[in-house]
Amino acid sequence: MSRLSPTGRKALLTLHLVTSLGWLGADLGLLALGVAGLRGADPEVVYPAAGLLVTYLFAPLSVLVWLVGLASALLTPWGLLRWRWVLVKFVIVTAMLGLVLLLLTPTVRRLGELGPDLTARDRLDLVVPPAVSTTLLVVTTVLSTYKPWGRQRGVRRAELESSQTAGRPG
Repeated sequence: MSRLSPTGRKALLTLHLVTSLGWLGADLGLLALGVAGLRGADPEVVYPAAGLLVTYLFAPLSVLVWLVGLASALLTPWGLLRWRWVLVKFVIVTAMLGLVLLLLTPTVRRLGELGPDLTARDRLDLVVPPAVSTTLLVVTTVLSTYKPWGRQRGVRRAELESSQTAGRPG
């Protein structure tokens, strides 16, 4: 597997940060629209705007963050399976991506179509998911910052064995 140069790693890290921060910003925008809807803002404005935001910014950023994160894991020394914190982040983001594409996006689009006919339960559908996902994005940020737990056990053993056999004459 090819590794990136230091410049390439910095460029990929920059792209990862920009897309991740964009995803968090879009998430907070959805949350703000949801709170505005709960507080009585015009549903014919709030929910179609949320539909546009989720369709043209939030969902595409979700996919882009996942792809850039995968590329970062595979093309840098961190690897996808070497460090527990990387794997946990990847699992969280993968689950979030699935929820965004399969549940949140269709739900928010439906809310935009219902407009003034929304129930209180419908309005919560634009508050609870972004609140949960914002929390999860903060958790992944903390994992990236503190890098807890160390290496995966099986990975360390496999790396030691491969380095020992690599040094033996063939």
